[in-house]
Amino acid sequence: MRLSELPRRTAATVKSVDDTTPNDAVARRLRDLGFVPGETVQIIAFGPFGKDPIVAQVGYTRFALRRAEAARIAVEVASATVSSIAPASQESSDPAQRIA
Repeated sequence: MRLSELPRRTAATVKSVDDTTPNDAVARRLRDLGFVPGETVQIIAFGPFGKDPIVAQVGYTRFALRRAEAARIAVEVASATVSSIAPASQESSDPAQRIA
């Protein structure tokens, strides 16, 4: 999936930034801004006409990107599972032990 296709307020992880030419200045700048593999990203807002520009957040920083720039960024939607939120080792029948 591309960042330009990501729904608003959906957390995703950057997979790659595509270079269209060797020494692509736009792709290099996107990586310099923090769009690197493994970083968490989400779309905060879309522009009023044709959804351009896009406001994307990487970490705690927000950037306005053209749709064409956002289309260069490959992302994977992040998913949360119950097992990733609560460790299985805390399964206790005594409520007093669960609080501690």
